[in-house]
Amino acid sequence: MRIRENPQVPANAPTRCGRFAPSPTGPLHFGSLVTAVASFCEARTHGARWLLRIEDVDAPRTVRGAADQQISALAALGFEWDGPIVYQSRRTEAYVAALERLLASASVFPCACTRKEIADSQTRSMTPTDELVYPGTCRNGIPPGRSPRAIRVRAGSGTIEFDDALQGHIRQNLSNDIGDFVVRRADGLFAYQLAVVVDDAEAGVTDIVRGADLLGSTPRQIHLQRLLAYPLPRYAHVPVAVNQAGEKLSKKTLAPAIDPKDGPRALLCAFSFLGQDVPGELGRASVNELWQWAFAHWSLDRVPRLRSIHAG
Repeated sequence: MRIRENPQVPANAPTRCGRFAPSPTGPLHFGSLVTAVASFCEARTHGARWLLRIEDVDAPRTVRGAADQQISALAALGFEWDGPIVYQSRRTEAYVAALERLLASASVFPCACTRKEIADSQTRSMTPTDELVYPGTCRNGIPPGRSPRAIRVRAGSGTIEFDDALQGHIRQNLSNDIGDFVVRRADGLFAYQLAVVVDDAEAGVTDIVRGADLLGSTPRQIHLQRLLAYPLPRYAHVPVAVNQAGEKLSKKTLAPAIDPKDGPRALLCAFSFLGQDVPGELGRASVNELWQWAFAHWSLDRVPRLRSIHAG
């Protein structure tokens, strides 16, 4: 399949838009492929545009050459994206502008707390999201003698609710479960939560299909979308591929890279993982033939309503 780097988008182009946004921390592995397949199929079967974004905003975790490897693997596997690839590391000005809007509305504040101080302040051993809850130490001003480190957004009161196409109705009280969360880190880098919200809104993304490991961060992103007056996209969080120990497939858990030469088999495995009824005769199909079948038969309703599945 041809990669559509710079298509001429007609005036009557569909308004729906999906995206795949891998972090360049290692080569493309099966867990990432599952998310890419689900997002790509959901977009194409609805006549939507599909974008590719490299989420390299976290510079210390970025592995040299990983982005190029991921892009090459996606191309070899027949993925086709609309428009130029976006790199978060090149979008600092957009994040600065969004932060200035939040500052102007007093939605954020400087914070001097370290992670250890926040951990030491915890009165509960575990939260519903298994994360440290910020206690609000600097919400009304930094204590005397301290210097600002990060910038946090005020969590506000009330509960964030949304309907996920796969995981059902989700509710989270940000104040109780997360607290005021970081949008600019102590090292000066912008946090993922802000970057992804700005990128999706500016690109016109309407449908976000991604792994269920990111489900817990979605309420924070919805909160930012509301503060910045951005449209709220539709969400579908697909099951995460895990190993026999129940760990998410990743560089950290030594997930093997996808070999483009084994593309048809990798795609077949991804379709099966996602609950699609793949006929046996496709066992000898080419990459192009597999995509033709997928676009004709893809159904999000067949995807298991689970948070994780063993990728055996």
